[in-house]
Amino acid sequence: MNLTPDTVLLTDRVALVTGAARGIGAATALALARFGADLVLVDRLGDELADVVAAVESLGRTALATVGDVRSSDVVDATVTSAAERFGRVDVLVNNAGGGFWAPFTDVNPKGEAALIAENFTQVTAFVRAVAPLMAGGGSIVNVTSIEAHRAGPGFGIYSAMKAAVENLSKTLALELSPQGIRVNCVAPDMIPTPGDAGLAADSGALLDAAFHPSPIGEMGSPDDAAAAIVFLAGDLARFVTGATIHLDGGTFAASGWRRARDGGAWSL
Repeated sequence: MNLTPDTVLLTDRVALVTGAARGIGAATALALARFGADLVLVDRLGDELADVVAAVESLGRTALATVGDVRSSDVVDATVTSAAERFGRVDVLVNNAGGGFWAPFTDVNPKGEAALIAENFTQVTAFVRAVAPLMAGGGSIVNVTSIEAHRAGPGFGIYSAMKAAVENLSKTLALELSPQGIRVNCVAPDMIPTPGDAGLAADSGALLDAAFHPSPIGEMGSPDDAAAAIVFLAGDLARFVTGATIHLDGGTFAASGWRRARDGGAWSL
């Protein structure tokens, strides 16, 4: 492959993004469109999803939208069917939808646990299973996980476990789907301020305090930072990358126990 500026582009590729109405999902949808992709979007927040569709179309790209809960098999089927009928293929799948709530493990009842598993794991497997047949010409699957997949997550035990499960599954899928030319990777952000995280911050205290998320860069990441990593993994610049996880916002430092003094002093264990 000869690297040129065009290698970065995703011209006329079809990307399906879950959880696309706001936060990382919306930023990713717009970034993919700016790099030339057409979009298939799904989220339960219909009004906000419509705004993202309008923004994508203002960039001259096509956007299809399905409003619904990704935990529903009917919503998965409707979303993938719309992609198949309009485009006949999917080149990029971004499993961004997910979420949780703060609660000590012993306070999470079976219904809450089942909801967390469905939202952070089962719907990911459902979209992969449904989309893979539409990637006959190869493609890229990017699963958005979390730095909590790599460290203890007090108050987020099931959420963290499911993100770790997605990362482990992604390594297996990278091998199983490689004969089809499908690459599978993950992006694992630390806490990124988004509208969806506002409630978590209220429930768990200073969750969005940068002091709790040390980064050598000295600041918290943004949705666009996550979108940049996803665009990289989606395209040809990452053609030799599969089964990998990109940690965002100092994830490897936080996971290994690095901390920085509040006065901006040296990094230390």
